[in-house]
Amino acid sequence: MATGDTKLSICSDSLITLGASPLSSFSEGTDSAQICDRLYDDIRDTVLQMYPWSFTYKKAQLARTTNTPVNEYQYEFTLPSDRLGSGVRALYNSNSVGALSLSTGWEIFGSSVFSSQTTLFADYQFRPSEDVMPTYFIQLLKYWMSWHIAEAVTDQLTKGDYYKQIACGLPSENMRGGMFRQATQIDSQNRPSWTIDDFDLTAVR
Repeated sequence: MATGDTKLSICSDSLITLGASPLSSFSEGTDSAQICDRLYDDIRDTVLQMYPWSFTYKKAQLARTTNTPVNEYQYEFTLPSDRLGSGVRALYNSNSVGALSLSTGWEIFGSSVFSSQTTLFADYQFRPSEDVMPTYFIQLLKYWMSWHIAEAVTDQLTKGDYYKQIACGLPSENMRGGMFRQATQIDSQNRPSWTIDDFDLTAVR
């Protein structure tokens, strides 16, 4: 379910958990406002890219350019401008029902895909706006923010350590515990299991 949250409300709630005052705006002139405004976007994108969240993926046909690769491949395709990260989850040469992803025959260079396929369709991750992010992810994002801004806002290292553990668990859990684990478990209910060969890092070449 969408939360209707914003960058401002998420940062304000994170400050409240640290015992600080909420924000009225990012231009209010306080240290907290400057800290949150500077750090939030990178923190949000990092958490989004740590897991294939079901609400961050969509499909699109890739536009083929008029450029010709120097060797190996025949065509160059442009990756979607709204993609998050450097790659794609899967590529297809057809939009037919039941089409299988391509495990070979393509490679990503910068913002382009090189291939000898004449048509390509991609599953890729994008950055949704905060107002449509589900509750479980928003809560994770608040804890992640509290962890990263705790020392700067409160001047207390212990608060940062505390919220880091709430956000991602103990060191032995390799940042996959805490609220992160709960959020991924909830999110995984929205789709079938993904096999590792669907991911771009293992599928290319």
